[in-house]
Amino acid sequence: MIVKILGTGCPKCKKLEENARVAISELGISATVEKVTELDKIMDYGVMMTPALVIDEKVVSSGKLLSASDIKALLM
Repeated sequence: MIVKILGTGCPKCKKLEENARVAISELGISATVEKVTELDKIMDYGVMMTPALVIDEKVVSSGKLLSASDIKALLM
C-alpha cells in the first residue's frame, strides 16, 4: 500500500503525515508513506486544497486535516 500526503509543507500537511504514520502503525499494516510537495504534481491529482491524502493513487480526502482514527477507517 502506498499512502501519499499532498501538501507544500504547511503545519496541517505535516500533522496529516504524522497522523497517517500513527494510523498505519496502530493498524500494523505494511505501507509506504510518501510526501508530495511539488505544486504541479499535486495538481496532477486534481487537488485544489491541501492537505490531501492519497491511498494507492486514489484521492480520499482534500482540504482537511484528518485524525489518525479517520485515516484508520480509510485504510481498512
